[in-house]
Amino acid sequence: MRIAIIITAILCATSALSASLHVQDADTIVVDGTAVRLNGVDAPELKTSAGKDAKRWMVSFLRDKAINCDLNGERTYDRWVGVCFADGEDIGAAVIAAGHALDCRRYSGGRYRVLETAAARSRTSGQGTAINRQTWRMYRAPA
Repeated sequence: MRIAIIITAILCATSALSASLHVQDADTIVVDGTAVRLNGVDAPELKTSAGKDAKRWMVSFLRDKAINCDLNGERTYDRWVGVCFADGEDIGAAVIAAGHALDCRRYSGGRYRVLETAAARSRTSGQGTAINRQTWRMYRAPA
């Protein structure tokens, strides 16, 4: 019985499936009241027009999708850190591929680097570029 409780506590601490969602900005979402910083995503601040565009894109992208987050146990500025999925798609990969954020190599290990757009690097446009399906599949939730 004690082992089952411990395992349940560990699972609850490392994964969250959303019933409610709020987008703070393009690299922080609140899932069922828990703020989650998207690991490896560097999005523009909300005080900029690029940050506002990125948040609008994120709200639209996540609308009516099931959100699941795998938390790594780290915290930053009162937020848990993790990789989140929307209907099985890596949210960090999606926002970067759409041109609204950059890969933060220090934390991602470079896993999103191939998805960065020139527009995001220059912060002159929110328009993403197409990527091939094989590359995109690498960023789907594990089966």
